[in-house]
Amino acid sequence: MSTSLKEGEKAPAFSGKDQDGKKISLNDYKGKKIILYFYPKDNTPGCTAQACNLRDNYAMLKKKGFEIIGVSIDGEKSHKKFEGNYELPFRLVADEDKKIVNTYGVFGEKKFMGRKFMGTIRTTFIINEKGIIEKIIAKPDTKHHTQQVLEALEG
Repeated sequence: MSTSLKEGEKAPAFSGKDQDGKKISLNDYKGKKIILYFYPKDNTPGCTAQACNLRDNYAMLKKKGFEIIGVSIDGEKSHKKFEGNYELPFRLVADEDKKIVNTYGVFGEKKFMGRKFMGTIRTTFIINEKGIIEKIIAKPDTKHHTQQVLEALEG
């Protein structure tokens, strides 16, 4: 399953809590460009590579006007540990009830080592200042994600 959302559509509203237990919603970011990235699990190799790539390019992305928000179905404590382990400078939304991943259509059947299971499908949404989905990256390259985001915006 992949998202049914399309580029050019309004990004669905969401709210939840971040790694510090603070409320966070899409409305908090009105008038800002957002890299909203969904990832399967804190502290796993691919997710760590992706988060660290965004972290390493955070200052440059901020200069370009972007805010970064990560979302997974892990809880606040897991997110706090992930943030601390890798000094992540952006907010991570705890979506334990799977409302956000389901709203964005990024929770579904996955395969790993021949096994099928349900989980978060790694996907990134680039949302413009008006709340419109500008680009959807359906297959993020975890080690080169920032470059992928910049190329998607140029292309």
